[in-house]
Amino acid sequence: MTENALEKLNRFTRREHTEDEVYLFDVTLCDNDIDRDYECFSDAALEQMQALFIGKTGIFDHDLRSGSQTARIFDTQVVRDPQKKTRDGRPYISLRASAYMVRTDSNQDLIREIEGGIKKEVSVSCSAGRRLCSVCGADRAECACSHIPQRVYGGQLCYTVLDDIRDAYEWSFVAVPAQVQAGVTKHFQNKEEITMETEQKELMQEVETMLRSEVLTLCGDGGTVSKALRLAAEKMDIAELMTMKRALLEEQSAEAVVQIAGDCGGLDAFVQR
Repeated sequence: MTENALEKLNRFTRREHTEDEVYLFDVTLCDNDIDRDYECFSDAALEQMQALFIGKTGIFDHDLRSGSQTARIFDTQVVRDPQKKTRDGRPYISLRASAYMVRTDSNQDLIREIEGGIKKEVSVSCSAGRRLCSVCGADRAECACSHIPQRVYGGQLCYTVLDDIRDAYEWSFVAVPAQVQAGVTKHFQNKEEITMETEQKELMQEVETMLRSEVLTLCGDGGTVSKALRLAAEKMDIAELMTMKRALLEEQSAEAVVQIAGDCGGLDAFVQR
């Protein structure tokens, strides 16, 4: 333990503690990689959390009762690894922290579990002001877009970027973290949340399949233009398919009006009737 580390942790104690009285350990809180929920922190978010997590309490399973408190962070740093990349090829960045516990008879087993690698994975709890779509940049906190996390659009994987961190609450030892690399970022979704999200994805896929079938029917199956439209429709998402369907229906409606007007001796005659 360095004198600098001891000085930093003593800022959070009521009296100065010696090296023998405390146990120090380092933990990776979170990173900018895409996690199991297809979310990730932005690089700027990690910089914001570097300051916000200093002094925050470490607990178990995000249990907010005071009896669950085990440790406290006294220092943080943002670490860039030039040899490592995120799942989508960005430079890997992580937020690491130095934490301490006061040695007592009751926490000796916990210290041994930390040293033995049993207590290792952690998760953080914080507030993100923006939840951005990685494909179009839309803020999911304000409006929904047609892009679905986990799907690929034009070769680009869709996920949600957590940005504009407003506050950091705590960090916790957990059994199943959301982030694969650091075992962090937030609660891993429970079975009910996963089931609900899966049902929403399946519903969106059904809507997209039905909409694409309608558009392909409207495109027709003859001529070069029809083939080009059908090829384009095969690669469109829901929003693009809706726009194309609307345009095709308007075009067909306009053609029908012209046809009826011609049969009635001109547009004036059609309007009068």
